[in-house]
Amino acid sequence: MTELRVLNAGQVEALLDPQALRLALTEAMIGLSNGLADVPPRVGTEADGGVLLAMPGFLQGVGLATKLISLFPGNVDVPSHQGVIVLFDERTGTPLALLDAEVISGARTAMTAAIAADRLARPDAARLTIVGGGAQAVAHAKAFAPLRPWAEVLAVNRSQPAAVMVAGAAREAGAAMALAMEDFRDAVVGADVIALCTHADTPVIDPSWVGDGSHVSSVGSRAELPPALLGRGPVVVEWRAAVTTPPPAGAAELQGLDPASVVELGELLQDPSLGRSGPDEVSIYKSTGHAVQDVAAAALVYRRALTEGVGATVSL
Repeated sequence: MTELRVLNAGQVEALLDPQALRLALTEAMIGLSNGLADVPPRVGTEADGGVLLAMPGFLQGVGLATKLISLFPGNVDVPSHQGVIVLFDERTGTPLALLDAEVISGARTAMTAAIAADRLARPDAARLTIVGGGAQAVAHAKAFAPLRPWAEVLAVNRSQPAAVMVAGAAREAGAAMALAMEDFRDAVVGADVIALCTHADTPVIDPSWVGDGSHVSSVGSRAELPPALLGRGPVVVEWRAAVTTPPPAGAAELQGLDPASVVELGELLQDPSLGRSGPDEVSIYKSTGHAVQDVAAAALVYRRALTEGVGATVSL
């Protein structure tokens, strides 16, 4: 009989060490760009209030997994993102573990964005602004705050209590100065790094607010990134087909771009010259989410769970 290890959200969070996750995601993105992964574009089915996405993926030497994740932006009493990841033995196809996907999705998305920001932001970048107030904004606060000794971290959202929560998460993660803002323009103008983490269907910032030399990160699944920012500097994506594959797999804001005009994060990590070429460029990182990130994170959690004896086992 197959023994399936089941790990809930609290257990996954306790096992997901940030530094180990950063290393695993760095290696995963490099592996993707080097042809070591087999990942079809994710597919989705529409429901009345949201979408259910399926994301299978294989990363050589790391694992085989699939994620089922729902995205219901209007949720109030339950999270907007909910789902599970099933991890399989990559040699035999045997199911190994069932893991909560919400924690992994939030952490891997934010940490990959932080990896990109660390490579693309100017060395002297000192002011970080996080736009959004949901779980992903909180995850960004936790992932971005330790990147450098920010002089200031600002959080802004339509809901002031949510912005306060994000600023608090940044302080808990090590930011010396983290403030919640009410005005979007005041929060963005003068920022060196701008992290967009919303469900918005239209741009959430005015491109004129973004100064020369800034880095803009966008992880929203809709169209939060102003198209007018494209062309002011390098555009970095997880996979090149993000500009040719329509949503829900590709990036809505990047449709129609020449694939040769964008850089994969895995390529940038191997060749820093593919990134910012001057201090006045505005660099862009646009995330669509990628299954290799889920594979890498799930495999990391599973290995630690085995070592520490965490999780319940179910016989199939």
